[in-house]
Amino acid sequence: MSILSFLQIAFDALLRNKTRTLLTMLGIIIGVASVIDMLAIGQGSKRSIEKQVSDMGSNLIIIMPAMQSRGGVQLGKTNSRSLSLEDASAIAANCKSIALLSPEVRNSGQCIYAHNNTPTDIYGVNEQYLGIKKLSILKGRVFTEKEIRSAAKVCLVGKTVIKNLFGDNVYPIGSVIRFNNIPLKIIGVLSPKGQNTFGQDQDDLLVAPYTTVQKRMLAIQHLQGIYASAVSEKESPIAEKEIERLLRFRHKLKGDTENDFDIRTQEELIKTFSSISDMLTILLGAIAGISLVVGGIGIMNIMYVSVTERTKEIGLRMSLGAKRKSIMIQFLTESVLISAIGGVIGIILGIAVSEIIAYSLHWPVVILPQAVLLAFLFCSMIGTFFGWYPARKASRLDPIDALRYE
Repeated sequence: MSILSFLQIAFDALLRNKTRTLLTMLGIIIGVASVIDMLAIGQGSKRSIEKQVSDMGSNLIIIMPAMQSRGGVQLGKTNSRSLSLEDASAIAANCKSIALLSPEVRNSGQCIYAHNNTPTDIYGVNEQYLGIKKLSILKGRVFTEKEIRSAAKVCLVGKTVIKNLFGDNVYPIGSVIRFNNIPLKIIGVLSPKGQNTFGQDQDDLLVAPYTTVQKRMLAIQHLQGIYASAVSEKESPIAEKEIERLLRFRHKLKGDTENDFDIRTQEELIKTFSSISDMLTILLGAIAGISLVVGGIGIMNIMYVSVTERTKEIGLRMSLGAKRKSIMIQFLTESVLISAIGGVIGIILGIAVSEIIAYSLHWPVVILPQAVLLAFLFCSMIGTFFGWYPARKASRLDPIDALRYE
């Protein structure tokens, strides 16, 4: 018999029991759609995280003090004094792969204007910080080098702080607010950036000269961090090595002595979050794949029923000369056909549901062609695997016993 003959007989057998066939396909349809949707959501989350990190500056380099420990207990980084303004100046002067650089000190506290107040963070930096962090001025201006040298009481304000203190659609240039009882004059309003992937409000902040925060608020001489931007994304690894070599020399670290500073790049963050996202995607796909296995068990069950119902038909075909191999192929074709048609419907349903999720919930969704192909191949394998045993059972029936079956 030809392949077309096997397909024709299989179609006829399936159409004779439309409801039963549809219910059997339902497990495969749901399974394939679930796999596609879970992988699409996982891949969309990965792309979103990568974009959020890149928006912070794909060539961003962060130098932080190393974690302190005492008696085997980690004390954190806030009290570490391993970074100084001289370190920042040396990096800017000697590391050719660095385009922009800013010292950084920060503090948390209460911001007050008239009868309103809000908790927020203030970042003490220089004028290059905005270029490094991809921030821009919506209204007003950035502080000058003269204001940095004089530790001027000026600041830039994020949209969330303005909303909490002044209300919506207000640009309070020239207004004086108080941060932990230190008066600060607003000279600029930052363009809104919204929340990042991790739910952090990027507009809930103040930006001031680092000297103002360092001297007037924290009363410290050291830096809590150094932010830098490499000439290009490709230069980031070179810049990282230059900074490490320079700081080890300045801090007199020799041999195998561990660094008293940490250097982080966006590439490391992207790799870390991508690996986490990949693991979650695989986990979601595996959970969704369980429904495919359940659908395969349904195919096996219904093929057993089909073999039982058609026992006399099998005996008649064998008595007329049909080979056992042909009988096996016939029932195997039916099971593969069920899974293949269910797979196609599942793919259409999965893509439709993904689009609905993206449109209604505004979740990042990315449907990969290889994910669709994988889901279809997997459901075809399921049909073959779970249809093989019933098909084998049908091919091994004795013709005489099959003809006598009631």
